Amino acid sequence: MPGRGALTSEGMLVRTDRSALPPGPPWPTLVQTLAWMARPKPFMRRARERYGDMFTVQLRSGENFVIVSDPDVVKEVFTGDPEIFRAGEGNRVLLPVLGKHSVLLLDGKQHLRQRKLLLPPFHGERMQRYREIMEEATEREVAGWTPGEPIQIARRMQEVTLEVIMRAVFGVTEQRQLEHLRRVLLDLLEFFMHPARFVFIATLPPERLQHFTQLQKMMRPVDEAILGEIARRRTAHDLDEREDILSLLLQARDEDGEGLTDAELRDELMTLLLAGHETTATALGWAFERLLRHPDALAKATEDARGGDGEYLDAVAKETLRLRPVLPIVARRLAEPVTLGGVELPAGADVAPCIYLIHHREDLYPEPDAFRPERFLGVKPGTYTWLPFGGSVRRCIGASFALFEMQVVMGAVLRSVDLHAVDLAPERTSRRTITLVPGRGAQAVPSRAA
Repeated sequence: MPGRGALTSEGMLVRTDRSALPPGPPWPTLVQTLAWMARPKPFMRRARERYGDMFTVQLRSGENFVIVSDPDVVKEVFTGDPEIFRAGEGNRVLLPVLGKHSVLLLDGKQHLRQRKLLLPPFHGERMQRYREIMEEATEREVAGWTPGEPIQIARRMQEVTLEVIMRAVFGVTEQRQLEHLRRVLLDLLEFFMHPARFVFIATLPPERLQHFTQLQKMMRPVDEAILGEIARRRTAHDLDEREDILSLLLQARDEDGEGLTDAELRDELMTLLLAGHETTATALGWAFERLLRHPDALAKATEDARGGDGEYLDAVAKETLRLRPVLPIVARRLAEPVTLGGVELPAGADVAPCIYLIHHREDLYPEPDAFRPERFLGVKPGTYTWLPFGGSVRRCIGASFALFEMQVVMGAVLRSVDLHAVDLAPERTSRRTITLVPGRGAQAVPSRAA
């Protein structure tokens, strides 16, 4: 039956027919894909204005995404049966880099097993022990800034978050190992960031991209570096005394007493490296970009950094993630037909709660385009109205780590220097693979702290 979806011999759902889905932009797939990549915010806003809180866009190789921005429908998605709302299948685009064992690509019992093994290292009390790593990495970076010389803060934050992740996740402190790991990871990221190559990559199904010769060539040194660290750590005499995430994962056991295999560890470490590095650096870049254009907020954040309790910095982080979410959507692929918001959707459809559109609803956030950290002072973000980390059992494992890191890093920067805008005009949103980044890299001029 057209539009209901079908199962392949591997159990994967085939994409569903567009005619069975809610209406959306009528443009060809390539035009919609280019609009989604080049001007995602205007594209999403125009579609919602024309079609309402549920519409369909067609991206890449004929994939249809049903975009939803009604919090009540989002709640239906997040509270739905995870066996039906399959987030792992919705994240298949990440397969070539993260690998099939990544918690982001798993569903059902496999996902729950991996998630339980991964969660303990991100416990609140344990995270506090990473504060020193975060502050040291930030202070070392800021010490290299020349007063009066413009910098791109987003790029500088990438250096900070990469070092934090390498030290917190891998526990690597030896400089030669740090430099090697940094180099192979940055080479891989730059491979994906090339605009022309990314357009090519975005049009290929992930299963085909896995066998792309150039990608395999770029992945090989990364895999060798990660698997090498795993092998060294398995034989470490002080494994049970270490507190880095790799050491903790090597000791983790499931209900049957089984640990993670090397292949599983590789995929989870790659997930933590990329998700915990690029996204947090981008969020920090946006936070400084917004603060530089709001002097009152910058003054309050600086005061909090130099003598407060971090409450205002935490509010800045949350408001930044509301106003400038790093990822525009999260996705679920339907294993069975489902009715959402009174609309019947077929099996095989990709349902995508739209983080950006929900965060910009006037009824939820008055003057939604305004940067107001005060929105989150003493206020707990809504479960279905503030979604920078997704939701339900698929909420990002590192969400608390990322928010904590944003607060610590912002505080360390603002204690060390005063920042000034290069240009008061807001920076437009650009795309860096799947993330939405400041178009000019969050430009700023540092000066010595007053």
